[in-house]
Amino acid sequence: MNLGGLFDLEEKRTRIAELEAEMAQPDFWDQQQQAQKTIDEVNHIKGLVNTFDQHVESLENLEVSYELVKEEDDRELRQELEEELTQLLDDVNQFEIHILLSDPHDKSNAILELHPGAGGTESQDWASILLRMYTRWAEKKNFKVETLNYLAGDEAGVKSVTLLIKGHNAYGYLKAEKGVHRLVRISPFDSSGRRHTSFVSCEVTPEIDDDIDIEIKNEEIKIDTFRASGAGGQHVNVTDSAVRITHLPTDTVVSCQSERSQIKNREQALKMLKSKLYQLEIEKKQSELDEIRGEQKEIGWGSQIRSYVFHPYSMIKDHRTNIEIGNTQSVMDGDIDQFIDAYLRQQV
Repeated sequence: MNLGGLFDLEEKRTRIAELEAEMAQPDFWDQQQQAQKTIDEVNHIKGLVNTFDQHVESLENLEVSYELVKEEDDRELRQELEEELTQLLDDVNQFEIHILLSDPHDKSNAILELHPGAGGTESQDWASILLRMYTRWAEKKNFKVETLNYLAGDEAGVKSVTLLIKGHNAYGYLKAEKGVHRLVRISPFDSSGRRHTSFVSCEVTPEIDDDIDIEIKNEEIKIDTFRASGAGGQHVNVTDSAVRITHLPTDTVVSCQSERSQIKNREQALKMLKSKLYQLEIEKKQSELDEIRGEQKEIGWGSQIRSYVFHPYSMIKDHRTNIEIGNTQSVMDGDIDQFIDAYLRQQV
């Protein structure tokens, strides 16, 4: 991939100058929230520019080392050159992914929901396995994970779960995971030892800022309260503090039980609803564009993005990028960056 084609250095430096000019204005701190956004953007772009400059410097140093190796044919110097080149390639690869995350909401926190398909306990158990996978992935990224809503399965697994994953570019990465995930395995819940196929839908939306203008009218929503419950059916609160909000025009439902206060759960649920409605608007506009272009996208359980096969062989395949990984345990432990990286590169 041509890094220079993705990263316009002069454009970034021009943007820094524009933002620093804004910061120099006397009324800059009158709008504190906007001021902080400007500062964050300046720091982010400066970080990208500095990293780019460091990679260019490293490449120039490697070119000098390469000339020395050609002249002296020193084994130790050659080995050192190879190690430094491998490290630089890894660093540039990560930098490429970083600058690919340039959509307006890529930098946002992510709201991730898992919903099992038909299949009862088997599908609900598959949802709990994916929950563990995404939690492990987030931990490896040093992201913070909050459980906003959790509905335990009747026997095992989960009927539904909603996570708030906090970290820079959390949504940018996790948007690659949106879709249906299919599992093939010998079911531990089948006494006959038969092979089962299970499906879980993964929905991902960005946590949007409060200043995004999404109107939610009181007459368009239905609010229900219920008793919050934790994993295994244990109640995390003895009062009806959990909140479920239904947006009647779109039939969009969100739930939150992460706080002990009903008021705080309602505030968080409204924020989740706002994010979902914003995402729906984005998808509606994209659908209209696809229709104009004549593109057809199938929606349903048959349009899975990834298959996880545990039996009769071990293989995980992403159907969008054709990336295949045989080490299923590593993936289930959260090593999904290969899938995410390939998907992001495919979008360029």
